[in-house]
Amino acid sequence: MLKLVVDHSGKERRIAGLYLITDQGERLVERVRDAFSGGVNLLQYRDKVRGPQERLEVGRELKELCAEFQVQFIVNDDLELAIALDADGVHLGQDDGDPAAARAALGPKKLIGVSTHSLQEALAAQAAGADYVGFGAMYPTGSKEVEVIPGPEGLALLKGKLQIPVVAIGGIARDNACTVIDAGADACAVISSVLSARSPGLAAAELSLLFNRCGAAPRGAVLTVAGSDSGGGAGIQGDLKTITVLGSYGASAISALTAQNTRGVSSIHPVPPAFLAEQIDAVLSDLSIDVVKIGMLFSPENAAILADKLTAYGMRIVVLDPVMSAKGGMALLEDEALSVLKRRLIPLSYLLTPNIPEAERLTGVTITDAAGMELAARALHLMGARNVLVKGGHMTEGVVTDILFDGTGFTRFTAPRVLTRNTHGTGCTLASAIASFLAQGEPLPSALVKAKLFITRAIKFAQPLGKGHGPVNHFLAAKDQAEP
Repeated sequence: MLKLVVDHSGKERRIAGLYLITDQGERLVERVRDAFSGGVNLLQYRDKVRGPQERLEVGRELKELCAEFQVQFIVNDDLELAIALDADGVHLGQDDGDPAAARAALGPKKLIGVSTHSLQEALAAQAAGADYVGFGAMYPTGSKEVEVIPGPEGLALLKGKLQIPVVAIGGIARDNACTVIDAGADACAVISSVLSARSPGLAAAELSLLFNRCGAAPRGAVLTVAGSDSGGGAGIQGDLKTITVLGSYGASAISALTAQNTRGVSSIHPVPPAFLAEQIDAVLSDLSIDVVKIGMLFSPENAAILADKLTAYGMRIVVLDPVMSAKGGMALLEDEALSVLKRRLIPLSYLLTPNIPEAERLTGVTITDAAGMELAARALHLMGARNVLVKGGHMTEGVVTDILFDGTGFTRFTAPRVLTRNTHGTGCTLASAIASFLAQGEPLPSALVKAKLFITRAIKFAQPLGKGHGPVNHFLAAKDQAEP
């Protein structure tokens, strides 16, 4: 459960979420601004290189940036600079000052943090009047030499013994932060995992989402932009079923109406672009959406409107399922829309999830084996997708293998093939499951594993509804996955 600091000013000051510490690199303010766009709650200005005047000037720029994004501004180990900048607080190392003296100098309304490495040091900082403690290191780190690494196990010992928030620090990144949060961290302090990333904003968004794992149900919110399936197995209906049974909140924007059942699509009525825009505005201007999942778009105008809105609202975590045709063969994406998707939506995607025919159409690569899947994944990554999952369901082997390319390496996700014709909605369901698990605070590798297990169960439990390809079973899949 997230804890709050003592309210000194009448306005709640929360020490929770992503706590960013500055580095000594070039273009600092520019990189911090990008990180803020992904979701940062507190900024600690740490500067061991610049002279006093330059430090003051950079500090002023950072403080203005914090005010713009409503991020709390903390100065590291420099009480005089904190006073000069009228910072929100100061963070002190074990040998860098007395919390009581800092309180006397700053007054009752400012935040005071203290670095600690053990339960005893944390309790002492609390007794001295600290509003929060930094605790670590969690893991080895390259930013400084670390003598003590209490790790997540040491952090867990603070639970119930400390009444002030704990900021975990040291070597924290996307794929190990969940262990730290689950151990009881209210916030995670990071430096290089965000500021040295190719996109600090995306790195910050990935880390910020992980804190949703602490929330009450429904955890995380997903906006699905897709077509309506009157048969209920795929599209908006399949997406919302998936999002709901997995425990997230689902919102929707409908791109097209279809007359559809298990035997196929008989008619498509695209939504006017202006109305699609109004739906998206209505949701994103009001609800706090964590992940956007994209399915059928049909027209180039709707694809372009969606790209405009994703950019305008700064949506970072976008799962794009490039739906192109129904199982019966009807085209669900016009040729001009494909061009817009490639040019504008793929570069905005956090995860692209084509099946083999879709990957072939997007890239021109003929795929007959895993090597072809990898080649297509590389090509799609070069188009701008940050991560690419090429799905192997159209292969004929007894094991279905999906291949993820994250720009540096490949990861395979496998499951036994289920021999059934009841596979309507598999692509929509998998993409929505991935989006839901991301929104709930799972890092991408874990979200993919859980989603793969879910869709495999949903196919296994599918009932023969209708006279064609029956829908997958969202309810029983979620029920089975939730049972120990």
